[in-house]
Amino acid sequence: MHLTHELELFPGRRVTQMLFKEVKNAAELRQCAVEGKIQGALINPTMLVNPFQVLVAVNKAVNLQKSGKMKTRSLYSEIIFNLSPTNNISEAFKRFGSSDGDDSVMVVLVHDKEDPQLLSDIAARFYKIPPQEEKCGTLLDAVVCRMATKDVM
Repeated sequence: MHLTHELELFPGRRVTQMLFKEVKNAAELRQCAVEGKIQGALINPTMLVNPFQVLVAVNKAVNLQKSGKMKTRSLYSEIIFNLSPTNNISEAFKRFGSSDGDDSVMVVLVHDKEDPQLLSDIAARFYKIPPQEEKCGTLLDAVVCRMATKDVM
């Protein structure tokens, strides 16, 4: 699943939701997010009822960021916090954030309308596509190749 919506209250800004299934390196990805190497919110998709829920959390987080009233340290942690019905930040991360053993991860990105590179970077990191491979084909070619050959290797 890959959904992109423009934020109506913030023209020029978009939110993209990407669902990755059969994830084997959730712990490594979570650590990259903590270190800021992945500029996105890693969410446990089993806790989501509908993608609209994420849009509400993103709109609220961007608004709080613009007004300087965030309760967490980053926009992406604010998104995870805003998914929670409680005001307990650590509880929000336990329930809605990605965990080391998860086999599916929802990645939520907030980006400018004209920033396709961010999406490619995230997809390449999840599929472990080296930069050299993108020079001889497209990202889609590399992803489809991995999908098609996963049972063969």
